[in-house]
Formats: sequence, C-alpha cells, structure tokens
Amino acid sequence: MHSANQFVYTRERRRFGRQCLFSDRNQLMLSINPSKRQRCQYILRNPVHQGTQLSRQLAYTIMETENVSLADHGMYHYEGGWPREVNIKDEEATLRHRKKIERDDNWGGQVVGLIHQSLDVAEENNTVNIYEDFFLDLPSEAGDSIRTAFEARQKNIFHDPEIIRRPIAVIDWTPNDVRRFLVLHSNIPLARRMPGESNKKDKPKEKDDGKKKLILLTPLVKQEKIENTNDFYIWNLENPLKPMTSFSCDDKVLKTLYCPKDENWIAGGLQSGKICIWNSRMGGQPVSICPLEAAHREPAAALCWVHSKTNTEFYTGSHDGSVKYWDGRDLEQPIQELLMDPQMTDDQMRSRSHGVTVMEFEYTIPIRFIVGTDMGSIFIGNRKGMTPMETLAAGNYRLFNGPIRTVERNPFFVKNFLITGDWCAKIWAEECKGSPLTFLIKKSNQILCGSWSTARCSLFVTGDSEGELDFWDMLLNQRKSIFSMKFSARILCVKFRPDGEYLAVGLGNGDIQILEMDKAMKQSSSKDKGLMVAMFEREQLRCKLLEGRVEEIKLKHRLTAADLERKTLIEAQEKEKIAPEPLDPDNPDEFLRIITSDEEFRDIFNSFQDHVLKTDKKRQKREYIMDLTDFEMELTTHHSMGNLPTPPAAPGSDEENMNMNIINT
Repeated sequence: MHSANQFVYTRERRRFGRQCLFSDRNQLMLSINPSKRQRCQYILRNPVHQGTQLSRQLAYTIMETENVSLADHGMYHYEGGWPREVNIKDEEATLRHRKKIERDDNWGGQVVGLIHQSLDVAEENNTVNIYEDFFLDLPSEAGDSIRTAFEARQKNIFHDPEIIRRPIAVIDWTPNDVRRFLVLHSNIPLARRMPGESNKKDKPKEKDDGKKKLILLTPLVKQEKIENTNDFYIWNLENPLKPMTSFSCDDKVLKTLYCPKDENWIAGGLQSGKICIWNSRMGGQPVSICPLEAAHREPAAALCWVHSKTNTEFYTGSHDGSVKYWDGRDLEQPIQELLMDPQMTDDQMRSRSHGVTVMEFEYTIPIRFIVGTDMGSIFIGNRKGMTPMETLAAGNYRLFNGPIRTVERNPFFVKNFLITGDWCAKIWAEECKGSPLTFLIKKSNQILCGSWSTARCSLFVTGDSEGELDFWDMLLNQRKSIFSMKFSARILCVKFRPDGEYLAVGLGNGDIQILEMDKAMKQSSSKDKGLMVAMFEREQLRCKLLEGRVEEIKLKHRLTAADLERKTLIEAQEKEKIAPEPLDPDNPDEFLRIITSDEEFRDIFNSFQDHVLKTDKKRQKREYIMDLTDFEMELTTHHSMGNLPTPPAAPGSDEENMNMNIINT
C-alpha cells in the first residue's frame, strides 16, 4: 500500500509497563452501610426526557488516492509448473527437483491444503440446481465455433479416359509423393453390374425450351467398334483432365501395387496367372514377365511386397489356392510356392486348397504375412518356414461365410486388423484367433472395401454395394457411423493418403472421388492413443476369457457324451441279462437245462452221485479168509517153537489142494 495511506507510531518497550499477573481470591474492596441521616435528605426528582445515542458516531470523509494499474497475465503449464532453472525436457533434472520437493516437510501440508480446497470447490459445484436451465438467453449459434464437425468434402473427381467406363480395382498412393496416385481399372463389361446399380447415361434426357419438349438420346458409346484396353494410369491430384503416366499390357491386369521402398517398381498380376513388372518412370508395356509354366493356373488376384535387402521381393496369390514368392529381378521361376490347404500337413493338395483373394504385409513385422481366402478364412504365414507346415504353423481361422475383401492393419496398432467380407466388418487381433476383437458391424448391403485412417487412430471407413461410404470412430460411437456419404455407384476401393488429409474412393462406374477430411478427422490427440490401447487390452482379455469358457463347455460336453455312452453300454448289457422264457419239462434238452440251472437240485444231485460212487467202491473191495486143518495147525505150532521146517509139499498133495473159502463182502 502507498505510504500516504498509513501512519506509523513508535514506542519503547519499557514504557509498556509491567506484565499483569491475575489470580482469583476473596477480597472485600468496599462496604457502605445504610445511613438513616442520609435517607432523610433524599428528594424525589421530577420526570425529565433525555435522549441516548447507542450507535457509533461516523463522519463522512472524502479522500483522493492514487490509481492502481492491474493487468491479467496467463501462464502455460506444460507438464505442471516448473521453476525457471529446471529444464522440463531433461527427465533427470525434473526427477531430482521432484524428489527435493517431496523431501520438504511443508510438502505434505500443502498437498492436504490443496485437497481441501478442491473438495470445497467440488461441493460448491454440486450445489447447482440440476433441474434449472442455464444460459437460455444465449443465441443458438454461440457454440458453433467450439463444436467439432466430422465431415468430408469432395475436392476432385477423376474419370476413366476410356469411352467404356471400367470399374476401379486398385488405388495406391505413391510412397514418396503424396500428389500422385495409381489407379487400376478392371476391364469388365458394363453388363456385369451389381444388383440395384443403374446406368444413368442410358436414360433419355428431357429438354424444355418453353414450347416443346425434346427428348435427346445420349448414346453410351459410338457406333464404331471399340476395343477393350487394359491400360491403367498415374494421376496428379491437381489435374483430373489427363493422367501423368499410362501403362498397358496385352492381358487383363487384376492387381498392381507400388513397391513401398522403391516407387520405380510396380508389380502386377494378370488374368492368365502371369506376374509382371513395370517401370513407373517409363510407362507402357511391362519390362519383365514370367513364363507361362511358372505362372499361376488361375488369375492372380492378390499381391503384397515384403521386406528384403534388395526391396525386390513380393508374394502373389491366385484363385487356384497357391501363393508364390518372387524376386522381381528374375521372374523365370518363383523362389517358393505354397498351397492354402486348411489341413496342417506337408503333403498339400490343390483340391482342398482355398482360393486367395487378398494378402497383407507389415514392414515393422518382417516375418509375418496374412492371406485372406474366398472361403472366409485367414491364414498366417511365417517367412522363415522351410516347409509348408512350418510356414503355415500359426494356423488358419474361419471368420466369414464369404470371400474376404480387405485385410488392413491399423497404422498405429499393427497387431489389430480391419477385415471386411460378405455383410460384416470386423476388428481382429492375432491374440484372439477365433472371434472378432472389439468391433463388429453388420449391414444389409455387402461391404466391399474398408481402410484405416492414417491420421486418426480410431477412425476407419467402409464402402458397400449400394454406394454408401460410412465413417466409423471407435471412441465416439461403436453402434452407428459418425458420418455417411452416398454415391451413385457401388464403392469398390477406398484408400487414405499417407498423411490422412485426403481419401480416394473408387466407384463401380470408373470414377475416382477425392474427399478432403475436416480437421476433426485428420488429427488424433495423445489421449486417443491411450484410450485405444486400454480398449484393445480390455477386449483382448474379454475374448481370452470367453475362449476359455468355450473350451470348458466343450470339455464338459465331451465328458457328458462319454458318460452317456458308458451308461448306454451298461443298459445294453443289462438288457442281455434278462431272464429267459419258461422251458418245457417234456423236452429232454430243456429238462436238462432246467436241472442244470437249479443250484439246489444240482447240489443234491452231486451229493447223490458221491454216495453212489462210494457204494460201488466198497463193493469192488475183497477179503480172503483161509481155514486150516488140525494137522496144519500142529505144523504151524511146531514151526513157531523152533523145530525144523517141514519139507515142501509135493505137487498135487492134499496140502496144496486145501479148501479155501472166499468171502466177498
């Protein structure tokens, strides 16, 4: 404050006096007793009126002070407020300063104070009436300046130079020059159109001159014979009248792509299955072409360049189910050949192979390539594999019911793919093999193409057979598109420029529409990448949990089926053990079966047989009893007393012919 607005009074400390020390005690300070003499002198006073002012007396004073100049200053806090001596770009310096502040004793109290202030502000904000409408007096266009617009505008249109309009097959931006792009037209007659597509040039035009109506018929082509050409072109973005370079071929060209590392090389696949190379600086006919014996058996519909030291190697795929690995310097023979056989074996068969419709390769992952087939399956290839089984060891996965149209990696998150086919578009990841990851859109029209934005990490576009171009943002809305455009013909190809500022749209009538993106569609904040990473991780975890649950259910079903089969077998065995029908006792065979099946009767019969056997054995046993005469008895006695033995009896004597009785018992 200014010195004119203050007064300073100075006094010595010793003149303040001593310090007062107070204590509580009972002390009689004064006592006045009543006096009768003074009571007699008391006189009553007459009432009087007297005013009393209890408020403070104020004085009105005018003072003139000096004016104070005030100014507002802003401060840009990048990663918080730092002292001037701390370099915020030096991680070690900021870390040392942070630790120094945290060691201070006042740091904890300051943090607690800031927390209390934040809570007070939050509680004050919560006191606002949520049912009251604020700022109703503001005009409706007041917020237009801060509203983010997701729109696209047409910048230019390029027509097919040929008289007969040919559908667009490929659009490829030049790698090192964003002002040029390659356009390949498919040489297919106009009679082969998608259902619902009409040719506006065939309709008569009416002209009203005020009096009469004249009908002017515009012919589609001239009356003279026109030969179908196989030319394709390189256009300048600013000149839609004449192409910069023209290329031609004797056969119909189905696929062409720039070499990402050397834009002078353009590889192409022909309808006859041959592979050829053009020089983008020369134009005209191809500079080299493979022989017929080394070519594919059916049209070469897919192509992708791969990482190599010479930047001249690429893969091609065909509808015959084969994938061939070429070196552009020598097209006499492919380096390697594979068949997209779904069975994991080295003995591949062409009869069960899937036709190739699209191929994809990412230079940041130099050993992997992706193949999409006409059966809706995805094959993951390994370039280091020496045998077909090693090359396709990652397996194949069925994702669609129809052919796959597009396989494109997200330029910010290369492990996530955008895949389009039949009536669906899916976000797929290598970690989640059997199911789409986060995003699945379905439409009533066939989705023919799709592409990721190269500027905004969460944006991609899809084009369908009815000419609807849809822009999808995964962070804003996963149920409906944020912006849509309608074209007069089916959309066959879409491709973002490398900087994401323009989008090239190829139509079925041979036109190329160049769309300019609004600011919101060609920029991505730092928070968007973090949100996308968190969403992909969350969805991958969800897919893994679902896959684990599916495996548990399958295992439970297998165990249930095994238990049911075992129970059925036991029931069948029990049915076989059912009691037989009553047997007839009159039949000897059945009577014997009745006897043998009765255990009690069998025991009695066995005991009876044992008794019979014992009886027979006793009958067959014999006893011999010999009767002696008196003379024989005496002779026996003499022998026992020690006399000499008697001589043996003569043959035929009476002793030999003694009587012998045999008693059989």
